[in-house]
Amino acid sequence: MKLALICAMAENRVIGRKNSLPWHLSEDLKYFKRVTMGNSIIMGRKTWESIGKALSGRTNIVITKDPGYQAEEARVVHSIEEAIKVAESVSLIDGSEEAFIIGGAELYQAVLPLAERFHLTRVHANVAGDTYLVDFDESQWQEIVREEFYKGETNTYDFSICLLQRIEGATH
Repeated sequence: MKLALICAMAENRVIGRKNSLPWHLSEDLKYFKRVTMGNSIIMGRKTWESIGKALSGRTNIVITKDPGYQAEEARVVHSIEEAIKVAESVSLIDGSEEAFIIGGAELYQAVLPLAERFHLTRVHANVAGDTYLVDFDESQWQEIVREEFYKGETNTYDFSICLLQRIEGATH
């Protein structure tokens, strides 16, 4: 099983505003659904609460420090290591190939050194926000696929969906 990040980021590294996405990118949402379907998705408690429900067709894993926390239709764990173990167990049973870190910022920062792949949507604008992806060192990643999308009725900004692979030998 590969560990992957999936995230949309503006040019100024904004990834969120007020516990929500600061854009609407219809094609990005379709991509997110397509690539995560049938796999485990790992998220922090705030991300879980902002989504408001389990995402169907995926194993939802929520990380929280609260020992009594419950999340309907999701597995609740208390560490990144525990979340990865759950995803690996699910992978052995159902054959899923990737486990996706879907947010938030603290979880991205913690898992960035462990990830092999990064499904990154690059929003081609500086966007107002309060949540950033700060420690992303692009020199450790090679872009292997890119698809361009343009602002229109269903997309509030121009953007690119990129698949990045960690460069072999890059510091984890």
